[in-house]
Amino acid sequence: MAAYICPMCPDVESETPAACPSCGMALELRVAAVEETANPELRDMTRRLWVGAALALPIFALGMADMIPGRPLSGVVSAAVSTWLSFILATPVVAWVGFPFFQRGWTSLVTRRLNMFTLIALGTGAAYLYSAVAVVRPGMLPDAFRTPGGDLPVYFESAAVIIVLAVLGQVLEIRARGRTASALQSLLGLAPNTARVVRHGGREEDVAVERIAVGDRLRVRPGETIPVDGVVLEGATSVNEAMVTGESIPVEKLAGSWVIGGTLNGTGMLVMEVKRVGRDTMLGQIVRLVSEAQRSRAPIQRVADRVSGYFVVVVVLVAAVTAVVWASVGPEPRLAHALVNAVAVLIIACPCAMGLATPMSILVGTGRGATAGVLIKHAETLERLEKVDTLLVDKTGTLTEGRPVFRSVVPVAGFDEAAVLQCAAGVEHASEHPLASAIVSGAKARGLAVGAVRDFRSSTGEGVAGHVEGNAVAVGSRRFLEREAGVPASEFAALTRHSDALWNEGQTVVFVAVDGRLAGCIGVSDPIKSTTLAAIRSLTRDGLTLVMVTGDNRRTADAVGRQLGVTRIQAEVLPDRKHRIVTQFKQTGHVVAMVGDGINDAPALAEADVGIAMGTGTDVAIESAGVIIMKGDLRRVVFARNLSKATMRNIRQNLFFAFVYNALGVPVAAGVLYPFFGLLLTPIMAGVAMTFSSLSVILNALRLRNVNG
Repeated sequence: MAAYICPMCPDVESETPAACPSCGMALELRVAAVEETANPELRDMTRRLWVGAALALPIFALGMADMIPGRPLSGVVSAAVSTWLSFILATPVVAWVGFPFFQRGWTSLVTRRLNMFTLIALGTGAAYLYSAVAVVRPGMLPDAFRTPGGDLPVYFESAAVIIVLAVLGQVLEIRARGRTASALQSLLGLAPNTARVVRHGGREEDVAVERIAVGDRLRVRPGETIPVDGVVLEGATSVNEAMVTGESIPVEKLAGSWVIGGTLNGTGMLVMEVKRVGRDTMLGQIVRLVSEAQRSRAPIQRVADRVSGYFVVVVVLVAAVTAVVWASVGPEPRLAHALVNAVAVLIIACPCAMGLATPMSILVGTGRGATAGVLIKHAETLERLEKVDTLLVDKTGTLTEGRPVFRSVVPVAGFDEAAVLQCAAGVEHASEHPLASAIVSGAKARGLAVGAVRDFRSSTGEGVAGHVEGNAVAVGSRRFLEREAGVPASEFAALTRHSDALWNEGQTVVFVAVDGRLAGCIGVSDPIKSTTLAAIRSLTRDGLTLVMVTGDNRRTADAVGRQLGVTRIQAEVLPDRKHRIVTQFKQTGHVVAMVGDGINDAPALAEADVGIAMGTGTDVAIESAGVIIMKGDLRRVVFARNLSKATMRNIRQNLFFAFVYNALGVPVAAGVLYPFFGLLLTPIMAGVAMTFSSLSVILNALRLRNVNG
């Protein structure tokens, strides 16, 4: 993969730093460096700016003094000396300070890819060359260039000041792009430089993070930053993951918990096993994804690109027509006016602002998302998200915690709650099903001993059975207990009212049989996340149609829907049908976003106009989605949509500024107001306007850093 890429033309790549052959911008690193390094282009342009400003200031002062009635400097510096002094000072400004512009302008002519540097080079080059000839070989110029007094006007101050202003614009732009990269560099900088490795035999040593390998054991002391991604082997603590997920509440970590490099350990001591290092860590993946998103193009940019492609050619033609008209019917000195106004047209029409309008907003917007725990893979996704009108939401792990918990136990006559739960936990202890884990945890939480199971057998999707402390125990659906444990159908009537009530509350009900008799039922539920209801309300107020799409049973789905106010529910949906549901909504003209976290959601995430994956989900789901929510919090979806709207609004504002600026500026620079008001726009004024237009676009884009959820 190429190391360098153009910040404005993402399709331009190179193995070495160079200038983009299309737009002339200096290529930048594809992925941000861990440490903020000095930008060689910024250093070079800053040096040229200071040298150019020091030389251009006296040129400007001499030029302005000569325009003041009475020529106040005439007693100190003669007109000839002033002109020669301006020539001497302007030459290094044009030849050295402006060299990158002329170099890139020439490249644009050779490659036939005209850009802003074409206009700057043509405008300042024409002004300087004419002025130099006027000083060195005045006899070569026709009398039409001379004023009524016989003098030849020179424009060294225009050439010098315009180049300095252009360099200033480049410095501001490079710094602005650097500020957008600071979010990524701050993320990369979260990981510590060293880690404490636990060697065989218990010996510990501090080593550089670069030397850590998968499988190493690390000790993380209280208050330290976790170096890389891995799994906790020993210890218990709480970890602040806000810097990665945007969630400020610390997360409890026990043996078996996953920890993320760059997050902050609390007061506990941990021993962890390294699972991911380098670019494979969560931080590494975040930086890669955001860097790629910042270099991608939004569809709206293609319109601006097509316009810009013709714009420079049109401007050159307008400048030529301006020169011809002024040379033909303008006031004396006609050729001097023709030159000045043609140069003003070239300078004011420099499409810097137009080129910056979309990329700057994308850079800042995706960077802001990364700092808030929302990763947007492509600029096209960012643009499309604001157009979404239908949001399909998976239930388990998205609306709910995704980790079932024990809720209730209802015994029948002859059994008590503890006995039913203890028997169920004994047989479920051998199962890996999430419901089994919830039942076992519930029994342990009540202080019940969980016995060993013999003759364990499992029927997928129906239940489990075995012998616990000499008793034949079966746990599962009504049909499973009738078939496997021989429980008469009539016995279930005693629990019908209780089980229906649990179903209506959103609990999943499993029945328990002991020695062929119905012992009771247990309710297990997947709790709704505390943040889900607020997020649902925000999305609904935003005009989105919400549809819950889940593989869970109808009664549980309806119960969750009632609690959240979601009325459109698709329950008992298999993975392939989720994909079909997305397709059906799209075929009816809806712009669809799908939110999910599991392997079964991956096809639907890929098919949706915008796939949104919870970062707490599976890798397959994350790879299939265009937006990744680092924390499993639906409120981040609200933020992502707000960010999309703000970014697209910002881009439209920038494009409006750029187009209106040129639509108004070019005619004024050409002199259309001169016959009515005697108003002409000097090249220096055009240069100031050019710099101001670029600065306005940059400052407007930087406002995106303040977008909130």
